[in-house]
Amino acid sequence: MGKVAAKIKVMPNSPEIDLDELQERLEQSLPEGAKINGFERDDVAFGLVALLPTVIVPDDAGGTEAVEEAFADVDGVESVSVENVGRI
Repeated sequence: MGKVAAKIKVMPNSPEIDLDELQERLEQSLPEGAKINGFERDDVAFGLVALLPTVIVPDDAGGTEAVEEAFADVDGVESVSVENVGRI
């Protein structure tokens, strides 16, 4: 079975959120078999900065769905969307 790399856009619910703490909470929320292969940050507007983790997951049914759900349940997360997906 192969692996998939997905860049996921995580929007915090406020510009006051500590992005380093949010990044740690995202890493701790990962389902089994998934790992983060780096973070980027994207200035959105009015001081709001999105986190863009690149997540490596097994290429099976469901793909990034478990990671998206885990990230959406993290305190301080407003929304989660997949920006880019590719096989590795």
